[in-house]
Amino acid sequence: MKEATKPVLNKFGAKKTVVDGIKFDSKAEARRWCTLKLWERAGEISDLMRQVVYPLLPGVKFTGDAKAKPALRYVADFVYKNKDGAVVVEDCKGMVTEGARIKRHMMLALKGIEVRFVK
Repeated sequence: MKEATKPVLNKFGAKKTVVDGIKFDSKAEARRWCTLKLWERAGEISDLMRQVVYPLLPGVKFTGDAKAKPALRYVADFVYKNKDGAVVVEDCKGMVTEGARIKRHMMLALKGIEVRFVK
């Protein structure tokens, strides 16, 4: 008899979810996408994009390491323009990690872009 497999969860318990043929890292992220799509259709926001990559720091090679470390980058869950034309960068987080706080800090310090955490 074949054993039933459990869905694979990430370390924080988020479940991958598919909406409109798009795979999201969590149910919360999928829900936020649906909300933002409604806002876009209603004309509240425009230019909605997902998984937008922002380079933060170049890759480096430490003495003695065989391979270089890759560049640091921030991947925004959602980016859009509000009614005023201001660009909004969102990261959908159930739990804000230290790494997320550091990258958020770097985005503001290095790029002048404030990342909004949403649940």
